[in-house]
Amino acid sequence: MRGIPSELTSGPFTRAQALALGVSKSMMQGKRFVRIHPGVWRHVDHEMSPGDWIEAARLALPSSARTTGLTRLQQLGLDFGPRLPVRFVIEGDHHLVLDGIFLHRTKLMPPTDDAGVTPTAAFVACCASLRVIDAIKVGDWLLHCGHMTLQSLADLIDGQPWRRGAREAAWVIGHLDPDARSLKESETRALVRFAGLPTPRCNVSIALTETLTVLVDLWFEDWRCALEYEGGQHQIDRAQYVADIDRYALMRRVQIDYRQVTNEHLAAPRHLVRMVHRLLVDNGYEGPPPAFGTRWEELFRRLRSVAEHRRRHGSGERGPKLVARTSPR
Repeated sequence: MRGIPSELTSGPFTRAQALALGVSKSMMQGKRFVRIHPGVWRHVDHEMSPGDWIEAARLALPSSARTTGLTRLQQLGLDFGPRLPVRFVIEGDHHLVLDGIFLHRTKLMPPTDDAGVTPTAAFVACCASLRVIDAIKVGDWLLHCGHMTLQSLADLIDGQPWRRGAREAAWVIGHLDPDARSLKESETRALVRFAGLPTPRCNVSIALTETLTVLVDLWFEDWRCALEYEGGQHQIDRAQYVADIDRYALMRRVQIDYRQVTNEHLAAPRHLVRMVHRLLVDNGYEGPPPAFGTRWEELFRRLRSVAEHRRRHGSGERGPKLVARTSPR
């Protein structure tokens, strides 16, 4: 039996590529290859990775198609959201239905780079479908990692306000914070803010002495207290675990009150917010208690429906001023 070229055992490939490597048509019709899309195949023993699914889609689609939305952001390392269907965008009225691929069509291609649409354009596309809390998390991540700036986002919204997701991005931009270092920190901050409690600052260096500082995750400056997110790595990584013990000891020594936030807390958001309120009250907060009304509920709704409701009924929260332009829709 003829051997299989190694190039065809490690990822998806086209029928043309296989034939060019000497694979016969009869071999392609045998049991050693599995069709993924029309004209795109994999070896029967190859397990598809997330990157493989993107590459398979790229091979099946016209060369002008570009990754967009969450797929584009996952290419950058974002660990959030479903991997399938992979999302691409193409200019023109190109109809193509393939399993595992969502092909968006547009009359004018958004800004692109070598890998797909730009991260800023991908975020705008995401805003059309994400929940408010998830858009905040993803937007913060892009800002912190340097893939997007608030200015680049405002410029795209202003320059192409007609684009799908632009109105939603204009609403959420005021809730983003480039200082958040993790999705969980962003989630915690959003829960506190939308419950009506003071919004903490992210990742603030607090001077303990003239030569010693401590970095806190979420800092309530007026009440000198903090929230610290405890992810799994804080327990698994022994060096991190010991460093946390030392850091918390320093915070107690200088009378910085704090609460540790875990995934279990985030799974019960109202309980978490009430815990934060108690922390603030213990340190002198005299403001209103958390509210779990309309604004709180908006956090868990689709950004599109929230932005549209605010637009129709008026709101004090606004994004950047948009410049009216005549553009394709």
